[in-house]
Amino acid sequence: MIDPDGPVPIYIQLADLLAARIDSGEFQPNRPLPSEKYLVEQYGVARGTARRSVQLLRERGLVFTVPQRGTYVKDRSQDN
Repeated sequence: MIDPDGPVPIYIQLADLLAARIDSGEFQPNRPLPSEKYLVEQYGVARGTARRSVQLLRERGLVFTVPQRGTYVKDRSQDN
């Protein structure tokens, strides 16, 4: 879970948790990532923190965003 008093910023902790759920297959390729609202409620973080976590996942190449549709898990099987 998230350690608000730990040395790692909360948005990185949340991104790491979401990345682990992607890697485990819990979040399937080409399926939506949970909404910011869900992340705020589920993990008790601020909306800006949730947004920054999703941005970090985009930078890591784990998700992609479709304007006015949402953020989806990237199908990494096609990367090779």
